[in-house]
Amino acid sequence: MPPLVAAMISLGVLGAIDTYITATVFPVPVWVTFIAWASFFACGGGQRGLIKSIVSNGTGIIIATITLLIIQFGPAYPIFASVLVGLGTSAMVLASSIPILSFTPAIVFGFASFVGTTAATNTTVVASGINHPTLVAMAAMLLGGVFGLLSEMGTNLLAAKKPVTA
Repeated sequence: MPPLVAAMISLGVLGAIDTYITATVFPVPVWVTFIAWASFFACGGGQRGLIKSIVSNGTGIIIATITLLIIQFGPAYPIFASVLVGLGTSAMVLASSIPILSFTPAIVFGFASFVGTTAATNTTVVASGINHPTLVAMAAMLLGGVFGLLSEMGTNLLAAKKPVTA
């Protein structure tokens, strides 16, 4: 089967499964899983891409968590929050000097997904329990990375050329 058709089928089926799972069994933001899924491919795919993506996304989530914690307990001025986000952005770029984190956009995907998760789940960085946005965003990004790997495997399986038999 042509690779494009194989990818269309693999990603389409798994996209439907991902959406169902996040709407029922594992309630995390589906859009975060799709960001992580794209991050998997952007980081090169395969086992190395999965590891690089998960570590990078997680780093972005941790930097965002720290940034929002400081904002939460600091003065309630837009300039304070702006400076902290600028420092968080600088931290993401600095972190990308570490080889496993060398694809800066994957770190940014994690940062943005965490901030979006706080808004989407109407929680704050000082929430407690299993619904803490750090845990939710990390779980969603991990799930998305796994779906990326599965979709790559499915695409390769469907696109594999069958030996010609006589």
